[in-house]
Amino acid sequence: MANLNVLNHNMSILIKGKLVDLSKPKIMGILNVTPDSFYERSRIQNLDELLIQAQGMIENGAEILDLGGISTRPGAQKISVDNEIKRIENAIKVIRNKFPEIIISLDTFNAQTAKVGLENGVNIINDISGGQIDKKIIDVVANYKVPYVLTYSYGMADEKSKEKIIGNIVQHMIFFFSKKINELEEKGIHDIIIDPGFGFGKSLEQNFEILSNFESLKILKKPILVGVSRKSMIYKKLQITVENSLFGTIALNSVLLEKGASIFRVHDVQEMNQIRILLDHN
Repeated sequence: MANLNVLNHNMSILIKGKLVDLSKPKIMGILNVTPDSFYERSRIQNLDELLIQAQGMIENGAEILDLGGISTRPGAQKISVDNEIKRIENAIKVIRNKFPEIIISLDTFNAQTAKVGLENGVNIINDISGGQIDKKIIDVVANYKVPYVLTYSYGMADEKSKEKIIGNIVQHMIFFFSKKINELEEKGIHDIIIDPGFGFGKSLEQNFEILSNFESLKILKKPILVGVSRKSMIYKKLQITVENSLFGTIALNSVLLEKGASIFRVHDVQEMNQIRILLDHN
């Protein structure tokens, strides 16, 4: 079995002047303050419920909480930036007040939302668009000097560019990341976490091609975040419902842990922590 420390050597990010060591995998719990996220049980309707879920995740092993105010599932209703900010602003405040030491990630592709989040205590910007939807988000991240999750979600900004990628998707992804990393570093952003973007505009076959060749991403020498939790690549492959996709999620996250992923974005924190404990070879 792979040695996780070897696979993740020299992996760290800077948060509030302190280095966060990613040589051992971290768990990122998903908190959706949305009424329409694809997994119904992850939807949070009020601040009391939010705090209960956040506390449960922290107690079960999450080091990072990822808060989102817009559903990114296919066909989700679009909302305004103002509405997104209304959803997340108080949520961030109450989490930061209740759990002052927890790392908070904000799942947004809007620059204005990112700025409001950072002003209220967010530590990481998790942009599923890779800066393609609102290019100003990169300047916000650079100004606040926070880590940035760069997602491979090719073609999100332009409907015409969503044609299927022909050829080796892993090679295309590495080219995409290399180009974007250079652009970010030129802006002064050096704490970059890459995310292969399982499920975002990819076919079932492409998702599993990325999974099979996951180690290829190590050439980029960046921490890698993965988010396969209860996604369609699991329930469509198994022909089950999203509610019954926990075992499939456990299976794929176990593979990705062995392949050297750094951060696991999950709905089910307790189960992911058990995987982490069982597969810790040190």
